[in-house]
Amino acid sequence: MFSRGTMTGTMKAAPHNIYIHVPFCMSKCNYCAFYSQACATPDWDGFTRKICTEIKYWGEKMMAPNVPTVFFGGGTPSLMPVKTFEKIMSAIRQYFYLIPNAEITLESNPGTLSQTKLNDLVQLGVNRLSTGVQRLNDEQLQFLGRKHTVADAYRLLESAQNMGIRVSADLIYGIPNDTVNDVIQMCHAVNQMGITHCSLYELTIEPNTPFGKMNLDMPDNETMAQMYLTIADNLNLPRYEVSNYATPGHECRHNQNVWDGMPYIGIGTGAAGRILQDGQWYEQMGNNEIFTPISNKARATEQIITGMRTKRGCQLTEHVKNVINSDWIKSNPQHVQINDERVWATDAGMLILDELITKMVL
Repeated sequence: MFSRGTMTGTMKAAPHNIYIHVPFCMSKCNYCAFYSQACATPDWDGFTRKICTEIKYWGEKMMAPNVPTVFFGGGTPSLMPVKTFEKIMSAIRQYFYLIPNAEITLESNPGTLSQTKLNDLVQLGVNRLSTGVQRLNDEQLQFLGRKHTVADAYRLLESAQNMGIRVSADLIYGIPNDTVNDVIQMCHAVNQMGITHCSLYELTIEPNTPFGKMNLDMPDNETMAQMYLTIADNLNLPRYEVSNYATPGHECRHNQNVWDGMPYIGIGTGAAGRILQDGQWYEQMGNNEIFTPISNKARATEQIITGMRTKRGCQLTEHVKNVINSDWIKSNPQHVQINDERVWATDAGMLILDELITKMVL
């Protein structure tokens, strides 16, 4: 199974985060371009065996590195049977060192988690639930292809909050006919939820999706920009990344680690990773789809692209310093700032982030 590429570790690898892709869904949403499979009866036993085999392989290959975060993404990971989750976590604990208080995130959809199942998953380690709320209007949920109702979303959020775990809600703005006032009302509703983390994503129309095949009347760029700006004015949670908002201390540690350039392992078909062993970076995909060395320059450029999306910016490692245009950065303080440790975009710079990154990388 694992024959592509070579990695000959001579010492225990640096800490690695783990991302596990659970591809199964009840149905594909109209906007979704992620790797997922709409399936009424997934082969959970086969899926579990494949995931645990990958975990064993990487844990042994890397000599059981420390793991600060585990993130179950999808797809709809909350469809997993409890026994599947239990076996996967057992394999991680057997072949890696899961640090005390490691963040273990489960992506979920409303309507897929009973109170009993949620309680079982929490007992087995889940301490952060990311919930795909998407909209707070039932007709708009149907338009997006979602199977849950607003009431389902509120029930799941309340159940998770009552269990004392960290809770995040994902929402989408910029759908056809959306206005700035609609986004303001959405922010006010999130404020009433009492959650400490929220992701607000602009709807992007991807080719080869149902929406990509429709001639949708989308808000224009100026309206989209106003929607983005109004979020910061109306949401009680401060922005810490382009699309993510949290009470300080409640940020998603897994995503922060990845954005900040820490190595991570992708487990399962559709999962991406960046592995670091003996000073060499590797591009990696789950199910051994890709495993190949990448240059320090290429990896530094990736770190700039992800790091600059965050408010704290990109860490100035030696490799990053070698690929940034310091003269351009210092001559454009209205858009980008730099000190001895980090480089980051100003609020104005965030509005032209793609252009900014292009100019600041040599």
